[in-house]
Amino acid sequence: MIRTSLVAFFSVLALLLSGCGFHLRNALTLPEDLGPVRVVSADPYSPLGTALAQALSRIGATPASPDATEGVATLEVISERWGSRPISIDQFGRAQEFSLRYAVVFGLRKADGTDLLPRQTLELSRDYISNPVNPTGAESEQELLTRELRREMVASILRRIDAVEQVPQS
Repeated sequence: MIRTSLVAFFSVLALLLSGCGFHLRNALTLPEDLGPVRVVSADPYSPLGTALAQALSRIGATPASPDATEGVATLEVISERWGSRPISIDQFGRAQEFSLRYAVVFGLRKADGTDLLPRQTLELSRDYISNPVNPTGAESEQELLTRELRREMVASILRRIDAVEQVPQS
């Protein structure tokens, strides 16, 4: 009895999900003619540059040495900018809530020098609360948000590259 009702429930659920257009996201793909890719950043020790290079390798890109220039596609991180600003204050004028912002300007050039992704800016932000009386844990929360924003930035850049592949070429 219970088993039959569970099977019926999941069957109805599957029909509803298929009817609403829900589907899992496909794996990210790179353009086939991209070739080896190198990641160049304004800061050679940028954690974003390192994370992008690792993520590109995971989705199937052939890594190129950082000093290679011929026959190599280039993902260039032109600038990274972090900012934090207070968005609320208490009755004593102390900041209680902050907005952490992360902006990256990047572009992707094919090996032949043509722009696959022209220079563009992505900006992400997260809000967090910091107790001005007892700031214990505020720094660790900000570090955690920083790592999360960097991970989301890598995913956003890869989705932009994937979107270029999905757009029909005219």
